[in-house]
Amino acid sequence: MTPADPGEAETATPPSLASAVSEAGALDLLMDMEMPVLVRFGSTRMLLRDLLALSAGSMVEFRRMPEDPVELLVNGRVVARGMVVVVQGNYGVRITEIVSPREAVVNGVGPVARPIRGNA
Repeated sequence: MTPADPGEAETATPPSLASAVSEAGALDLLMDMEMPVLVRFGSTRMLLRDLLALSAGSMVEFRRMPEDPVELLVNGRVVARGMVVVVQGNYGVRITEIVSPREAVVNGVGPVARPIRGNA
């Protein structure tokens, strides 16, 4: 047996994430990943002097009605909208609209959501 010529050495390339996900059942590997989920009740803009003047008891007013839907963000992107609910003393969100993947990519952050059909 002769040693392999270094010029003929086979280089092993590790599989990419894209090829791993494309294999059947590989998506299951990602299902246990935790993602940050945030509920946005509203937003506003304030002058720095007004922010610095805030103290305990200060009120920050949002331009939204209490019955307006809140936004559900995953990894900083709006993925759904819904209504705030209280379940056994804890806050929750009843999803009423889901953002399609196409809308999320085309519109970026804050895409228009579409209503869910049926009972919510």
